[in-house]
Amino acid sequence: MPDGTNRRWLIEKRPEGPVGPHNFRWTESGIPSPGEGKMLVRNLWLSFDPTQILGLAASPAEGGYPIGDPMGTFAVSQVIESHLPQFRPGDLVYGASAWEDYSVVDGKGYWDTAKILPGASPRLAAGLLGITGMVAYFGVVEVGRPRPGEVVVVSAAAGGVGSVAVQIARLLGARVVGIAGGREKCEWLVNEAHVDGAIDHRTEEVATRLDALCPNGIDVYFDNVGGPMLDLALERLRPRGRVVLCGTTARYRAEPPLPGPRNYWQLIMVNGRMEGLLGRDYFDRFPEAMAALKGWLDSGKIHSKEDVVEGLEHAPETLARLYSGANVGKQLLRIADPAPSLSG
Repeated sequence: MPDGTNRRWLIEKRPEGPVGPHNFRWTESGIPSPGEGKMLVRNLWLSFDPTQILGLAASPAEGGYPIGDPMGTFAVSQVIESHLPQFRPGDLVYGASAWEDYSVVDGKGYWDTAKILPGASPRLAAGLLGITGMVAYFGVVEVGRPRPGEVVVVSAAAGGVGSVAVQIARLLGARVVGIAGGREKCEWLVNEAHVDGAIDHRTEEVATRLDALCPNGIDVYFDNVGGPMLDLALERLRPRGRVVLCGTTARYRAEPPLPGPRNYWQLIMVNGRMEGLLGRDYFDRFPEAMAALKGWLDSGKIHSKEDVVEGLEHAPETLARLYSGANVGKQLLRIADPAPSLSG
């Protein structure tokens, strides 16, 4: 057992308006000990995803986090002490954890904790090879299924999932248009992700730009935001078009709640399909996705884009970046580096 202090962010109150430091309470305590069937891990890199606000806003009866508990997250961690036979001290793992230096985990959660891909850095494991890459890969490859020459439009295209999805669609031979907020994001999409067109929804009329860039309509729309953007895509859906429902950031905590899509009837008129996406449904195929993504990255066919904040003390502000649109790429927070001296 290590000696020292465990710094933690506990949930203080549910959000009423923009999320920020006022929703959390900083505490320090002793490092916990794992019981049978559990292990102690040191958290190294924390993942930040827009859906985290749902667990923060909901009550435990609704599937949310209890007030007074540490804020939950996905993390890359190093095993310190283990009472789970599949893990040994020193192993680097990815799975459910919390906003704290040290966590006791049972290896269960949205999906089971797993060792990170051999040869992958903790940073890469928390981003491209974590939940972000898995959702983007299966959302494009299995749900959207773009064919060469088809038109794919991705919203929040410079965010964590979107920045990967646009590149996978391009590799599959599609013509790709990304929608993002801000000049920096659109420049990254064009210059690094090599999309065929980028739309800045902060300064441009999205409907007009979609008509210019997709004059014959949209074959696949990868939706990360919902709301009015989804309606615009449905209006332009081509025969046998597909909509991948990945996220609804426009609806998270919207007051009053945004109405549902008005143009859903367009699915009938074009024999279209709109399908929800949960990454955990493909858990057994994660090794396939990781191998493909790592291969594309190593060969330079795709680029990994992360927005990194340093220090556990900045976790609340890091979460808030997602909802202000400040992040470019996958939002991560680095706490520490692995300890090379750990061994079983």
